[in-house]
Amino acid sequence: MSADTLPSLDAVKIGIVSISDRASTGVYDDKGLPALQDWLTRALQNPLAFEARLIPDEATTISATLIELVDAGCCLVLTTGGTGPALRDVTPEATLAVAHKEMPGFGEQMRQISLRFVPTAILSRQVAVIRGQSLIINLPGQPKAIAETLEGLKDADGKPVVNGIFAAVPYCIDLVGGPYLDTVESVCKAFRPKSAIRPMTA
Repeated sequence: MSADTLPSLDAVKIGIVSISDRASTGVYDDKGLPALQDWLTRALQNPLAFEARLIPDEATTISATLIELVDAGCCLVLTTGGTGPALRDVTPEATLAVAHKEMPGFGEQMRQISLRFVPTAILSRQVAVIRGQSLIINLPGQPKAIAETLEGLKDADGKPVVNGIFAAVPYCIDLVGGPYLDTVESVCKAFRPKSAIRPMTA
């Protein structure tokens, strides 16, 4: 499935992957890809070009898809689905198989956020890795949980209670040589050391 966002010359290319046996065969409509694209479009000021894939829970297919998206120039690849303990849940293993470096803090923080809602969050096995100059992150399967883990939790006044993982994503991509991502602070304020902050581009 190709991107439906037309790329511009300076568009940031992002891979989004929904992993589900049933959705990929049309048993039900996939909700992961729309949720990922919606949140990223709201959270980032950069022009974006999405590379979207809907694939089954097959380790070899998942690994091949991640390599394909990284090789295509995606600085960020987000997956949803296949991170639980069920026999067909193999997304973390397939992700680790293509890793050059593991980034365990992302999975730790996602579980901390989800544990505020459900005790079964300890069953989640999401991982994040670096491959080349790209960051790959496994996200939960439900649209609400996707937004919560990316954005974090806020109080009634909109102040962060628990930081979402996306606050660290732009600087991580800086460090591996990827493009500079500008976030919409009302959605998710990226954290960078002062020395790494650049002026807003026109």
